Amino acid sequence: MHFSICSLCGTVGKLCRCSPASVAAPTTAATAVVPVAPPAVRKYHEVTGDIITPSQVRGIDHIRDPRLNKGLAFTLEERQTLGIHGLQPARYKTQEEQLQLCKIAVNRYTEPLNKYLYLSDLYDRNERLFFRFLSENIEDLMPIVYTPTVGLACQRFGLIYRRPHGLFVTFNDRGHIFDVMKNWPEPNVRAICVTDGERILGLGDLGACGMGIPVGKLALYTALAGIKPHQCLPIVVDVGTNNIDLLEDPLYVGLRQKRVVGSEYDDFIDEFMEAVVRRYGQNTLIQFEDFGNHNAFRFLDKYRHTYCTFNDDIQGTAAVAVAGLYASKRVTGKSFKDYTFLFAGAGEAAIGIADLTVKAMVSEGVPIEEAYNRIYMVDIDGLLTKSRKVGSLDGHKVNYAKDIEPMTDLAEIVSTIKPSVCGYFTLSCFMNIYFIQSFPQVLIGASAAAGIFTPQILRTMADNNERPVVFALSNPTSKAECTAEEAYVNTDARVIFSSGSPFPPVKIGDKTYYPGQGNNAYIFPGVGLGVICTGTHHIPDSMFLIAAQELANFVEPADIERGSLYPPLSSIRDVSINIAIGVVKCAYDRGLASTYPEPQDKRQWLEKQLYNFNYETSMPSTWAWPRMPFIKTRDLEPTELYGKQSDL
Repeated sequence: MHFSICSLCGTVGKLCRCSPASVAAPTTAATAVVPVAPPAVRKYHEVTGDIITPSQVRGIDHIRDPRLNKGLAFTLEERQTLGIHGLQPARYKTQEEQLQLCKIAVNRYTEPLNKYLYLSDLYDRNERLFFRFLSENIEDLMPIVYTPTVGLACQRFGLIYRRPHGLFVTFNDRGHIFDVMKNWPEPNVRAICVTDGERILGLGDLGACGMGIPVGKLALYTALAGIKPHQCLPIVVDVGTNNIDLLEDPLYVGLRQKRVVGSEYDDFIDEFMEAVVRRYGQNTLIQFEDFGNHNAFRFLDKYRHTYCTFNDDIQGTAAVAVAGLYASKRVTGKSFKDYTFLFAGAGEAAIGIADLTVKAMVSEGVPIEEAYNRIYMVDIDGLLTKSRKVGSLDGHKVNYAKDIEPMTDLAEIVSTIKPSVCGYFTLSCFMNIYFIQSFPQVLIGASAAAGIFTPQILRTMADNNERPVVFALSNPTSKAECTAEEAYVNTDARVIFSSGSPFPPVKIGDKTYYPGQGNNAYIFPGVGLGVICTGTHHIPDSMFLIAAQELANFVEPADIERGSLYPPLSSIRDVSINIAIGVVKCAYDRGLASTYPEPQDKRQWLEKQLYNFNYETSMPSTWAWPRMPFIKTRDLEPTELYGKQSDL
């Protein structure tokens, strides 16, 4: 019935648009009337960019478009003027009242995935309400929109997929990636988060279902740093999956084929990078996320000096971990030159942390040879040594291989390793020798091997150190090397602990400890804000070291007393601004910025560019004109047109 009425209306519309002559005269080849095309169907996202053009927006768009929708917060004047009066109940609600209702609604759900779906639906309906709700309740909602719940959302992506929140670029689109990029309706994208889904958190290859990761990351860009949501674009480059369960899953939404590898894959990513620059400009920030270990470092090394790009798994994780190490020095009373580090895991996260730790030590005056010598690393085949017969030492691993006998048991490694003698030549060519004779003070897990930090290992760390530093950074929670409770119990509560996923408070005796989560969200939103606002060409590692220092400086003595090496998540927006200020200074000092002139008050300059979480008026701007002065005009005279006297 609906279809018939619509068809009839369309036919009547065509008849009404015909000229009288065309109706009266029979249609011939010479007099055929070209049919008038029906009006284009209006898009789901009618509004794009920063500026809303009132003449292009209808009243009903204010309800249908999440960029414009305010729910019941439209005033009576707005409803009547926009022509939406009567389309809503009589009740008027403020945004604050809506926030209270959102909190009640989300807390009704007990399953985290249901909370995730509620928030996703809210985002589809009312953009400003979603981001304000998220930003003001970040401690409660961060685990929902990001790790650990986002991991479950990715695993169930084929089941819960509703509307497109990002762009899917498949291998079948090679040669036409720019054409796909043009289909995204926003013209002013400044930040892209891209994944190929090969290594989603600690869950492995999820293919196109990994879209939940860039969507969640960019939601935090807005909620935590105030980057405007229309400037953010989540992308999955779908080259297939090697996950047999997904290939056989009838609900899988991606390409049903094995992963493309080799030169074809590299050429595809090259075309993608070129298409981004062609569509949005050279200074578009491209954040790589959850690529496989074998590709992550390759792409970072390949693109970092030719594009505005960084890898959050490598550099973001490194910055938040090094920030924790900076904060730990206030507890141990030691400097980096007194630390010996042991990493469980030698993937992109572990290597990234180790590389930035080396830079932190060098910045404190430690010779680079000694810095490398203080870091030990264990992968699935055991300790990285130059003489081991199994396992590879490809890429950045070779920097941390030691000239000692191979070992494979982590407990044995923790209890026996001592850094060897290291030396370096000064300009006067004398050999300075450093005898480092200590067990590891810092144990960092980035292995995605659940429970690898056994009670025995934790007790060994406690026996060898007054205040052992233990970071269990693997995500999600089910992949953590140990729990917070295990760390505190097996070290007599002397451990300085941090994790990658949230853990509940731990009570030991009369004291309750609140372990801090070393979440990348402390780092990448602030870095992204500074890079976008300055139009930075390339992102050096020094920016991430600055971010780590700014984050550590934000840690209060009260935070450390309660057991956390990080400030409360409720303060993360202030942290992001501080990090952005540091990044802005670095960009101008190193000549990387393209936005000029350099602002003098950088905080004020940044704050003027932030997203407004509060509702704005839906009424077009109006203004008064001055009264026109009276000027007597001459009489209107008849005028001849084309040689004939007019009817005037």
